[in-house]
Order: sequence, then C-alpha cells, then structure tokens
Amino acid sequence: MFDTLQDRLAATFKSLRGKGRLTDADIDATTREIRIALLEADVALPVVKEFVSHVRDRAKGAELSKVLNPTQQIVKIVNEELIAILGGQERQIRFAPAPGPTVIMLAGLQGAGKTTLAGKLGHWLSEQGRSPMLVAADLQRPNAVEQLRIVGERAGVPVHAPQPGNGVGDPVEVARGSLEEARRGLHDVVVVDTAGRLGVDEEMMAQARDIKAAIAPDETLFVVDAMIGQDAVNTARAFEEGVGIDAVALSKLDGDARGGAALSIARVLGKPIMFASNGEQLTDFDLFHPDRMANRILGMGDMLTLIEQAEKAFDEEQARASAEKLLAGNGEFGLQDFLDQLKQLRTMGPLTKIFGMLPGAGGQMKEALDNLDEREVDHLEAIILSMTPAERADVGILNGSRRARIARGAGVTVHDVNSLVNRFVDARRMMQSMGPMMGMGGGARRPRPPKTERSSLAMDRSAKKGRGKKGRKKKGTGQQVPAQLAGGVQNPFAQAGPARPGAQAGDFELPGELRGMFDG
Repeated sequence: MFDTLQDRLAATFKSLRGKGRLTDADIDATTREIRIALLEADVALPVVKEFVSHVRDRAKGAELSKVLNPTQQIVKIVNEELIAILGGQERQIRFAPAPGPTVIMLAGLQGAGKTTLAGKLGHWLSEQGRSPMLVAADLQRPNAVEQLRIVGERAGVPVHAPQPGNGVGDPVEVARGSLEEARRGLHDVVVVDTAGRLGVDEEMMAQARDIKAAIAPDETLFVVDAMIGQDAVNTARAFEEGVGIDAVALSKLDGDARGGAALSIARVLGKPIMFASNGEQLTDFDLFHPDRMANRILGMGDMLTLIEQAEKAFDEEQARASAEKLLAGNGEFGLQDFLDQLKQLRTMGPLTKIFGMLPGAGGQMKEALDNLDEREVDHLEAIILSMTPAERADVGILNGSRRARIARGAGVTVHDVNSLVNRFVDARRMMQSMGPMMGMGGGARRPRPPKTERSSLAMDRSAKKGRGKKGRKKKGTGQQVPAQLAGGVQNPFAQAGPARPGAQAGDFELPGELRGMFDG
C-alpha cells in the first residue's frame, strides 16, 4: 500500500548522501520533498503540516547526533514522527473482568470489511487462548447472516444468528440476547457485527447507538477500508460524533491504494489503530504496531513480524533436526528436508510478502519481488516430489536416466532438474562452510564431505597445487578468501561487489582470527 510513499522518501533520503553536514537549505529542500510525498499519498493536509513542521524543527535543532550522518539523522527523525502520527504504540484490547464476557462491537460503512474482519478477529482471539462468539446483528444487507456463518465456520468460531436477516428481525434484540447466549456457552468474548450503509445516515447511526446502549461494549471498533482515502477520515469522524468509538481497525492494507487514510486517521481522530488486516487469509490479521509500520514505510523491513510469523509456521523440533543434518557435513541433509522447510515457509504466506519484510526490500529488490513468480516454487516442489525417497536423500545417485524420468514426471526439462540439483548442492556446501563462521558449528574441525562431492574437492586441490609461488600472498598483509570455499562453492563475499572505493570483487580479506578456518 505504501509503495509510492516508500519510493518517494527513499529518493529524498538518497539526495542527502555524501553531505558532511546538514545546512538549512538541505533541511528545507528535504522537508519540501517529504511534504510532496505525503500529499501524494493522500495524507490529510493538517497532518502533513504538523508532520513537516516537527521534522523541520527537530532537524534544525540541537538534538542532532554527532555520530550519525545527515541521511541517518533525517531518517531517525522521520521514523519517530511517523510512529507518533500512527499512534505511538500498539493498543491492546481492554478485557472485561470475570465472569465477563468482553463485548466488542464492530461499526463502519457497508463494504468496509466488517464481516470478514469479525471472522479474522475471532480466529485471532482463539489463538490468544480466548473462547469468542460472533453475533450476526447485520440484518439489513442481503446474505450478511449467511456470510458471517461461513466466515465463522472457516475460523472455527461459533456464530449466534437467531434471525435470518435480509430485512427480517430486530438487530438490537439479537445483540442483547447474545450476552446471555455467551454466558450459557461459556464464551468470554462476544464480537458483534453490525449493519452499515453506503454512506452515513441518521437511521444507521440510531441503530448503532441503540445496539451500543443495549450491550454496553467494552470496545467499539470502527472498521475502515484503508483504500478509500480521505473519506475514511471523514466517516470515522462522523461515527465518533454520532456513536462514539474506542479504536480503529484497518482493513485491506494489502491493496494498491496510496495509504493516506492509515497515516491520517489516528492523528485526526485522536483514537489509536488497534488492528490491521493485510490479506485475504484468516491469519492476515494482527495488532497494529506503529513502529513496525513506520519501519516498513522507510524501507527498514519488519523483522519482528517476520520472526513472529516464522515461530508460528515452523516446527521447532523439525527445524533443529534439519539444521543438525545440514551442519553434520555428511550429506544427510537431503531434498526431502529442503522440501519440508520450503512447505513451512510457504505457510507464512506469499514469498513476495515474506521477503518484503526484510530490511532493504526496495529499489532493485522490490522490482525483483514484483517479478517473482510463485509458480517457479511449484515447479521445484514438483521436481522433488517426482523423485523416489532414496533420490531425495542422496542426489549423488541421480544419473542421466533417473533425471530424465524425474523431468517427465514433473513436466519440466532435464535442464531444470540439473539446475535444481546443482543449486541445492552448492547451497548445502556453502551453509556447511559458513556454519562455523556464523556460530552454528560445534568447532573448527571441517566436516568430511560426502562421497558424491569429493571429486570437486580433488579438482580444487589440484588447481591450488598448480598455482605455484605466484598465487601465494606475502605474510603479514592479510589472507585473501579463496575463490572457492570448502570445495567448489563460489565466494559469497566476492559476489556482493566492492566493499570500499577502489576495491575489486574478490579482494575481501578475513580478520586474522578467521584465517585459519580456510587453511588447508
């Protein structure tokens, strides 16, 4: 959603590179670009004025750190101000004291995604150890009751729907009766889905007020479509004045809109954003973290969310066993282990979404992510699944006829099979070589490679012998990383490009304490 804003801010910060200090002219030019970027993102004008004023005053003030360069100083200030306008810190649900239940009322316009969000909220509450119940109090919209039933079934959450809807029934009585039903069913949280309209009108407001008076909710959440721009802010203000809201839940954050509503609504209303929905799956829903959102807008990634999702998706014991196999260095880590890890990775969501949480996922990397075809991963899985268990365990037995059979079974070419096998072997060797450097190994002893990989090691040794004295580096000047690490694996540092002005790829020098790791 914030791609345009992210690109504009990145271009603005890039113009500050190479400056030794920030002048008033630099600050004025930078804040001018930030102002344009925010306005293009459809951020409310009062919020833009306040934001830019704070950034300018802080940048010209005495708080600038002598340790940070100009780009870092501005990014730090912009990051802190973004967090401020997004609410400052995450807002937790205020649960009612026992015996409860806690009542959460959802309000908003028709089409904002209230019903879908009710299911996601119910699923999220279940994961938190709660026992939620959904209430179908939207009796106006056609099939709204049936939709909530389906959403509740998908989420594994019971639905209280005593009335058929489609204009039949009293939503106030449905909401009032849900409290007794929750106590009878031992549900500690009640999520009430209310009716909306295409626009704000008095009838809708009166009904929302009556429902709120009947159930006395602990939390009244205004569900807003993050894609509708400044109208979202105006609608939220009308609901706050007519009904009263406690917090905001943003839906459709995965859309391609400019995102100005999300950046404006918390500051304009003075109400925090509690939840954010950023996908179609039930799991694409979580508490809204202003600091993480600010980091993503500035291209700094969202590692905390990525780690949390990985903890949910990955089986810890299985991951530990796979890591031990990989670092053992005897070829035990096979394609079946790789496939198991890949399947767990894909349960976290689309790969583009996962990699987009990494720091620096912008510029060329963003273009690469946009062009990433998930079907390529499907092809990899098809190739591995076309192998026998023995072939997945030991790729060294894959001769020409086996590879041709696998290619036919997966619907790909032999070249695709060869490419997968070669990349897998290279990656495995690299991880085994880098393991001790990253603290993943048990000691400095180099593991013995499997039989299928010893031929390449022999070739490397013979190549080293043929170099003679010219290939040696003088003592005391540091030792170059060999072009091949641990037998046949290309130097990962050399591929990253020069590390300093004038340096050539492959000139990376290890510190003295690490040189011995690559001695024969």
